[in-house]
Amino acid sequence: MDTVKRLVVLDMDSTFIKQEVIDLLAAAAGVGPEVASITERSMRGEIDFKESLAERVALLKDLPIEVIDAVRSQISFSTGAQRMVAVLHALDHKVAVVSGGFEDVIGPFLEKAGVDFFRANKLDYDDRRLNGKTIGAIIDRTAKAQALRDFAGELGIPLEHTVAVGDGANDLEMMAISGLSIAFNAKPIVQEAAMVAINDGDLMGVLVHMGITEKEITRTGL
Repeated sequence: MDTVKRLVVLDMDSTFIKQEVIDLLAAAAGVGPEVASITERSMRGEIDFKESLAERVALLKDLPIEVIDAVRSQISFSTGAQRMVAVLHALDHKVAVVSGGFEDVIGPFLEKAGVDFFRANKLDYDDRRLNGKTIGAIIDRTAKAQALRDFAGELGIPLEHTVAVGDGANDLEMMAISGLSIAFNAKPIVQEAAMVAINDGDLMGVLVHMGITEKEITRTGL
C-alpha cells in the first residue's frame, strides 16, 4: 500500500470543474465570443496570460456583483472530482486548486468540495459592479508553480511527492516542477509536456496514475 503522503494540485477551469468561469461571466455580460477567443489563444500559449486576463476582465466592466452568485450556480464538478478528493483525504493525501479564474466565484465552491488549499485571482468592484480590473498578484503560470511550492512547503511534502493536473499552457510550470504531471483533456502543448494523460474526462484517473489501487479505494468505502 502506498504510504507516502502526497499533495495533488489541480487547475480549476475545465479540469476540476467542467466550465470556464470567465466564459460564464462573459456570457452574462454579453461578450461571450470575444472572451472565448482570447481564452483559447491563451490556453494554446499564443499570448501571455497576464495580458489575456487583463483584456478579458476589461470586457466584464459594469457587470453587477449579483451575477457572481448566478454564475457560481452554473458550475459543476468534473466527473469523479468529489470522489477523488474524498479518496485522497481518506488515504491521507492533500488536495489544492490553483486557478487563473476568480476567488470571488470559486472560493465557496471549493470550500464545499473540501479542498485543502486554493489560490486564484480577485476581481475588483466599484459600487457593486465590476470595474474591469483585478486586485493583487495575477495567478499566471509562474504563480501557479509558486503556489504548488508554497502548499507543499507548508505541509512538509517534497516536490517529488507532488502531483500537478492541468489542461492549458498556464499549467506548464507547476507541472514541470511536480513529481507527477498529468494532462487532463488537455491542449496539445500540455499533452506533450505531461508525464501521463487523462482523456476520458474522469478525475478518478488521477488515482490510477498515482498508483492507488482499486483495492485501496474500496477499503475507503467511498
